[in-house]
Amino acid sequence: MRMNDMAPNPSSALSGRVRKPDWIRVKAPTSPGYHETRKLMRDKGLATVCEEAACPNIGECWTKKHATVMILGDVCTRACAFCNVKTGMPRKVDPHEPQNLADACAEMGLEHIVITSVDRDDLPDGGASQFVKVIEALRRTTPDTTIEILTPDFRNKHERAVEVIVTARPDVYNHNLETVPRLYPTIRPGARYYASLRLLESVKKLDPSIFTKSGIMLGLGEERLEVHQVMDDMRSADIDFLTMGQYLQPTPKHAKVMEFVTPAAFNAYAAIARAKGFLQVASSPLTRSSYHAGKDFAEMKATREAQLAKASK
Repeated sequence: MRMNDMAPNPSSALSGRVRKPDWIRVKAPTSPGYHETRKLMRDKGLATVCEEAACPNIGECWTKKHATVMILGDVCTRACAFCNVKTGMPRKVDPHEPQNLADACAEMGLEHIVITSVDRDDLPDGGASQFVKVIEALRRTTPDTTIEILTPDFRNKHERAVEVIVTARPDVYNHNLETVPRLYPTIRPGARYYASLRLLESVKKLDPSIFTKSGIMLGLGEERLEVHQVMDDMRSADIDFLTMGQYLQPTPKHAKVMEFVTPAAFNAYAAIARAKGFLQVASSPLTRSSYHAGKDFAEMKATREAQLAKASK
């Protein structure tokens, strides 16, 4: 059974690129806050996944001075079928990047920051040490800011990479599974589904106090029961937070949208995910990994504290 059986929608990829339904459209960003955030990122020489991945929420987030900073440059060593980030040979790692990022965080007055990166298979540690340096710079410069990281899979080196990052103690460790295992060969060919699950599981084994988070895109051709299985796999790995959002085709070269999943279907998936025991679930067509991340982190932390208080009675 496909997700269309769960929430019928006439949109189909068989006729090429289809018109976006009303619920997925957003206005072009024009606010002063958006332009101020854009200027700050340029002045500090920082890249953002908001721009590089053509996120539909950039106007809303940048107006509120929320941005997901992408470290280790803006060129990725992989070419995933869903991603709009450039592929090629990246530049050398910028030694000033950690402090520049921390200074931007302080200037924006962020209470919660999300840091992600391109894949850097060219580096011996996959870029893990730069994540550590960024976390350390943030702790020095803005000690009250909570830190969420969204890392690559550190292919063939994830054990040591995760160990050094966990030692630096981010508040949230996010790594996205992106899609169901059956679609990995075409959608995420450079990665392995179970390796990503093991990465997230190892975070919890090293430090159970760190919140773990992962997300998938819908609309790539996955089946409903496959999505349920991914939820079960995530819970087996003790993942706290699940995000689900609509895949959008960034260019004609990328994987096609097989369907536009309705808001009602996203709500149904969210109800199932909550029943499976996730501390936090964000599920809507416009949900992205870092969308409303600060608010969601606060809610997730409160839920855990309530559960611990109940268990201690």
